[in-house]
Amino acid sequence: MEINDIRRKIPERLHIAETPLRDATQMLNETKAAADAAAKERRAHEKDLEAHEAQTEKMKSHAAGLKTNKEYQAHLFEIELANKKRGEFEEKILLAMDKIDQLQKTAKELEEKRKGLEDIFTREKQASDAQDKELAAELATVEARQQAASARIEKSLLARYTQIKASRKDQPLAAVRDGMCAGCRLQIPPQLIAQVKRSDDLVVCPYCRRMLYWEGEPVVEAPPSLEGKSSDLEVGESV
Repeated sequence: MEINDIRRKIPERLHIAETPLRDATQMLNETKAAADAAAKERRAHEKDLEAHEAQTEKMKSHAAGLKTNKEYQAHLFEIELANKKRGEFEEKILLAMDKIDQLQKTAKELEEKRKGLEDIFTREKQASDAQDKELAAELATVEARQQAASARIEKSLLARYTQIKASRKDQPLAAVRDGMCAGCRLQIPPQLIAQVKRSDDLVVCPYCRRMLYWEGEPVVEAPPSLEGKSSDLEVGESV
């Protein structure tokens, strides 16, 4: 039961040990996704700038057709606005580039961290796999001993033991220690303790229903006392 309990906890332990690796992997993926989004944003701004440049050049080509000073002043104002708009596009592109550089730097650091955590988890998994293999071999040995021991147990007693074990899903036996059941740690009546000590029959705990046993030699009742019989003997008769 102890071996099976340890083996059942191995996957849970591995899941916990893998948590830092999973977190680092998630952060890395999120950072890469953010970098891709920033790159996409940069390309969008660059396309907007190209379209704006084309529109500005087209607008400049109309300067030769202007006839009045008022039209020319309006044209210069439009050029000024276009240049200002161009500066806004360029600033957005530069901000996107800075963001991409920072995210790529962070992604590189996270990748190194993830590799380190992956190495640690790999070693932990290898150790757990080796432990599980050893426990499986030990379990096979214990089960063989259990089967051999079961063959020497009275069938009716073994059946009761098996029934209690199946109903409890844990250790079906409990020792009597300091007047208590070692399984549930509750006080046992003295009369019941005396029955366990005599080992005349199977006794179960009245609270947890575990099979009780006495840690030591069974109590053997003393033979009837001979005191008082000497007076009934005839003179010269020996015991």
